[in-house]
Amino acid sequence: MALDTEGDSLHHYPERLALVQLAVPGGEVWLVDPLAVADLAPLGQVFASPGVTLVLHAGDNDLAHLKRRHGLRFASVFDTSVAARFLGAPATGLDALLATYLDVTLPPSRQKDDWSARPLSEAQLRYAEADVLHLGALRGRLSEELGRVGRLAWVEEECAALAVQPVAERPADPNAFAGLRGARELAPRGLVVLRELHALRERLALGADRPPFKIVGDETLVRLAQALPADRAALAGIPGCTPKVIGRWGEALLEAVARGLALPEDALPVFARQPRARIPGAATRRIDTLRRWRAGAVERAGLEPGLLLPNRLITAIALAAPRDVEALAEVDGVRRWRAETFGREIVAALAAV
Repeated sequence: MALDTEGDSLHHYPERLALVQLAVPGGEVWLVDPLAVADLAPLGQVFASPGVTLVLHAGDNDLAHLKRRHGLRFASVFDTSVAARFLGAPATGLDALLATYLDVTLPPSRQKDDWSARPLSEAQLRYAEADVLHLGALRGRLSEELGRVGRLAWVEEECAALAVQPVAERPADPNAFAGLRGARELAPRGLVVLRELHALRERLALGADRPPFKIVGDETLVRLAQALPADRAALAGIPGCTPKVIGRWGEALLEAVARGLALPEDALPVFARQPRARIPGAATRRIDTLRRWRAGAVERAGLEPGLLLPNRLITAIALAAPRDVEALAEVDGVRRWRAETFGREIVAALAAV
């Protein structure tokens, strides 16, 4: 069964799951409205069935939404984007893969549409249908190619991990403002003002049911914390503070700046940088060795560096310092296909450090 979803993150806040598309071989397509049908448990029974493989394209977010918001489980998935990457495809977008392998042209993109608006237009219905209609046939063609080059088992292992990958809840981060670009260059007073502005934007976004970036952009928040405007005239001189922004939220922005400025000096919080984990010198040398090995291996295998051996695995392997393939295979995330195909080379490269 083919699966895709549409959200409304460009138009509403917080984002909602706005559409679920399903298709089976033979051309039957269903569109499920999760805004009208809140309980998707019956679909969960299908998705968790051992006899059903769900075919998706770049399905990380689709699966995450359904796992986190609806508690669904998945027995088996096949991601056509993952498959294309293991074939070294120069372009892995669904439109490119359908054109290459099936000579199919998708309708014009509707990704920027508000998918929570009802009724859906005819163009939206055709787009939603096309996103799942050909996935089964595409899976077949990609599987043939993967079998020919001996990488079908690699993709199946990656997809099996994707199916069961847990999705943790995202707790609100009270220090999220400090991660904005340019925030760390602010003086302590500016950081306090930025904290007030960031909290204000969150409240405004929730109240207006609009994404935060449509209230005030990140860069504008940081500029406000730098400039510390005291009136509307000063606001007007800050890029991003358009007449529309000032008209709607100007007073609230000025009040947030004033709250940050009013905090007594001895009450200013200290925003400490998170210290980076220290990596021993021997492990650092192993990291450099693994990166050099990867540079040559990607040329031979025709795979992206981040697919063959992502940086997080390079660090994990360097810290574990495995001395044989069996120990390498036990490093979390290495997967069987990497250990079996490249394990001896990796262990030999580490032994030479």
